[in-house]
Amino acid sequence: MKRLLLVEDEVVIRSELCRFLSRHGYDVAEAGSAEEALERADLADVQLIVADMRLPGSPGTCLIERAGGVPVLIMTSYATVRGAVDAMKRGAVDYISKPFEFDELLATIERLIAGTQVPVPGKSRPPRADPFGLIGESSAMEAVRQRIRRIASSDATVLVLGPSGTGKELVARALHEHGHRAARPMVTLNCAAIPESLIESELFGHERGAFTGATSAYAGLFKAADGGTLFLDEIGELPLNAQARLLRVLQTGDVRPVGSSRTQHVDVRLVAATHRDLAAEVKEGTFRGDLYFRLRVLEVRLPSLREREGDVLALAQAFIERACSKIGRPALALSDKAISVLRAHAFPGNVRELENAIERAVVLSDGGAIGPEHLGLDAADEEAERTSAAPPAEASLSLNDYFRKFVLENQDKLTEAELARRLGMSRKALWERRQRMNLPRKR
Repeated sequence: MKRLLLVEDEVVIRSELCRFLSRHGYDVAEAGSAEEALERADLADVQLIVADMRLPGSPGTCLIERAGGVPVLIMTSYATVRGAVDAMKRGAVDYISKPFEFDELLATIERLIAGTQVPVPGKSRPPRADPFGLIGESSAMEAVRQRIRRIASSDATVLVLGPSGTGKELVARALHEHGHRAARPMVTLNCAAIPESLIESELFGHERGAFTGATSAYAGLFKAADGGTLFLDEIGELPLNAQARLLRVLQTGDVRPVGSSRTQHVDVRLVAATHRDLAAEVKEGTFRGDLYFRLRVLEVRLPSLREREGDVLALAQAFIERACSKIGRPALALSDKAISVLRAHAFPGNVRELENAIERAVVLSDGGAIGPEHLGLDAADEEAERTSAAPPAEASLSLNDYFRKFVLENQDKLTEAELARRLGMSRKALWERRQRMNLPRKR
C-alpha cells in the first residue's frame, strides 16, 4: 500500500481527495495544518506529502524543510503559483495548480512516487519501456527515440510538434532528464492556462508595484529555470506582445522584469510544444515568423497513434497494468473482440484517448477479460469523435478562416465548452482567439 499524507484545511476538499485516492490504492493520512502534519508519529512512513500552499498558521512550504526529508508536492491556486516556483527552488518535488482534475493530481502523484520509491527486497518493479518512458516499438517511435538521443545534450531551442494527446510533455521531460541540465530545475508553463494580461509577468517576473496587485517582486519562470529547462506548452496560444519579448530573451539571454529598467542574464534551455500548424499561422499573421524560426532550431515531431503501427496493443497492455495497480487487482486480459476493436479504432484523441478507454474498461470489467463493451469504442462513438475533431472539411480554408466559419456556424448550437472541445483548445484559448479576431459572441 502506498502511503500519502494530505495536508488541506478545507474539510470538504480534503474528504473528497481522500476518498478518490483511497479508491486508487493509496493509504491516505490527513492533516488540516502544517503543525498537525508535523505532530504525526507515523510521518516517517509516508512516501509523499501533498500539501496546500495556504494553510492556517504555517504555510505548506514549511514542510519541505521540517518533514524529515519526505518529498512534498505543493497544491496552489493560480494566485500563488509564483510562490510554488520558489518552493521548488527550496526543495519541493513539484507543484500542481488549482483548480485541477483529480486524474491530473493522481498522475502527478504516481510519477513522483515511482521516481522515489525504494524497491522492496524480493520484489522487482516492472522495467520502464525505455530510458525515456516511451512505449511501443513502431518505426515512428524509434525515430522519436533516436531524435531525443541525438539532441538531448544540446542547449539549442527545441520545438515539439504533434497532435493533442501524443505525449509532447513526455518528450520535453526526456530531453531535460537526458541532457547535462538534468540536475537543475525543469519548469513547465501551459501558455493557454494563464490570462493574457499576466503572461509576461509570469515568464519574465515583475517589480513590486508594477501593476495593480503586484504587492511584492517576483523573479519569473525564466529566472526559476536558470541553469535548467523551461518547457512552454501550447506555445501557439502566446499573445503577440509576449512573443516579441520572448524572442528578445532567446536572442540575448537577458530578462527584464515588468516595471524594471534592469536586466538579468539567465541560462535556460527552452523547449516549446504545440499541436498547431505554426507555419500556417505565421502566414496568417497570428504568430511571429522570427520567433517561429528561432524556436525550431531543433524539432521533434510526434506521430499520431494511427501512424504507430503495432503500438496500440503494447500501450493498452501497459495502461491495463497501471490501471489495475491503482485499484489493487491483478492485471486483466483483453478478449479477442476487444483486441479487434482496438486495432480498428481510429483514435482521434491519440494515446490519451486510449489510456482513458483502458481505465474505463478496467473499472467496468467484472474481473474477467476486458470486452469491447467495456472500452466504449464502438463504431458510433468513433464516428462521433471523428466528426467532432477540429480539422477543416474544406482543405482550401486557412486555419483562421476555418476557425471563423466553424465558430459562427456552431455558436448557437453548441455550448462554449463543446465549441472549445471540437476545436481542440481550452475555453480560455477559444475566448482569447475570438477577441483577437473580433468575432461576436452568441447572445
